Amino acid sequence: MNYVSVAGRTADAARQASRPLVSLRNVSKQFATGTLAIRGASLDLAPGEFASLLGPSGCGKSTLLRIIAGLTEPSAGTVEWPSACPDASPGATGGARPDIGFVFQDPTLMPWANALRNVMLPLTLARVPKPEAESRALEMLELVGLKGFEKAYPRELSGGMKMRVSIARALVTRPRILLMDEPFAALDEITRHRLNDDLLALWWRHRLTVLFVTHSVFESVYLSQRIVVMAARPGRVMADLANDAPYPRDDLFRTSAEYAHLCRVASETLKRAIMQ
Repeated sequence: MNYVSVAGRTADAARQASRPLVSLRNVSKQFATGTLAIRGASLDLAPGEFASLLGPSGCGKSTLLRIIAGLTEPSAGTVEWPSACPDASPGATGGARPDIGFVFQDPTLMPWANALRNVMLPLTLARVPKPEAESRALEMLELVGLKGFEKAYPRELSGGMKMRVSIARALVTRPRILLMDEPFAALDEITRHRLNDDLLALWWRHRLTVLFVTHSVFESVYLSQRIVVMAARPGRVMADLANDAPYPRDDLFRTSAEYAHLCRVASETLKRAIMQ
């Protein structure tokens, strides 16, 4: 899974696509308790783009992700899919939602099932024939670096390996968009860096659209073409930062002056957003 060593596929290039994959307009979410989690959030995400939602805990990042996935409905505003396939399943207001992969903060694996069966689960629920489901699950496990661990149970896997199984399960349906809700937050730094690199390789290889939730400035700068900065509750989009640093990104990028500058800009923007 190698990158093409060019500076293309920048945020500006992604935005030149004819239509966004998903478009949020003035989305708000108020819970039954009266808590206003999100207020008037608007966002376009282009096909093939890697964007991060950056903000403090409790600013509505996860809620916004769930609204996009259709796991919860907005209290106001619209979620549209201008570039969705005509035969996609019905989705949010104003369009049709394409296949979506969702990676939660915790791996949420079935403890009684081995890695292969966990990855097969979405295909099993969709009644995909078992031989095809098993073949695709094996392919995904190999893709995330878990070949040879197909029969391992969650209790036999490290935290990073469990998250790899979770990512494989999200990819096995061949989604157009991958939504990731702080998937690496609980991992040690070395494992987190390794999974960041593997995620970028997967994104590049499959031309996925990725929306990645994080409260880490460093992670958002390393991964993303775009960093959407959200203010504290009620969550609002306060800034949209382009990151034109070329890919591939590696340890040399992490120690570069460019990376340090981009992190400083993102950090200062986040501080301003929190104070508003």
